[in-house]
Amino acid sequence: MTQPLLVRFIGGTTGAWQVESLRALVGDGLDAASRLDVVEGPDAPARSGVWELRGVTSHERYVERAERAQLVAAQEGLGRPAAVHAALIPIRKSPQWWALTQDERRDVLESRSRHIAIGLEYLPAVARRLVHCRDLGEEFDFLTWFEFAPAARGPFDDLLGRLRETEEWSYVEREVEVRLSR
Repeated sequence: MTQPLLVRFIGGTTGAWQVESLRALVGDGLDAASRLDVVEGPDAPARSGVWELRGVTSHERYVERAERAQLVAAQEGLGRPAAVHAALIPIRKSPQWWALTQDERRDVLESRSRHIAIGLEYLPAVARRLVHCRDLGEEFDFLTWFEFAPAARGPFDDLLGRLRETEEWSYVEREVEVRLSR
């Protein structure tokens, strides 16, 4: 694990990514924006927009060693030239989720919902970065950033559909989906 990295997603009128769609799936949405800027690091220049979501990368909380080894071996990095599509999915989970102990959350996440196992099926076509926000007091608990090539758009939709059908998603009280291209 490298040092935690501050990541800011700024929706507005500037940025490398064009917003194709922005929709609330559960709870409140976000204000309309035509572009998205992804800013990394604490020393990045200040930028403004319609909204800003921020969080930090962190260690994996629910992954066992063997699963981590599989993820590292299969996943390719962000920023691949062919990955011209992206999705930003901010999620806030319910107080009932956070009332569970970490091992109970792990049980729901993987033993019963198979979150990690499902995700592994879509690697390396879909690259992702999970950003944690809860400990910063932000409006979302997690921001998940995905990048993929045009050929992986259908499989990516399938991935999201499968995850949203799991028990884990019954704990989601707010979810927004921002689809992007560059």
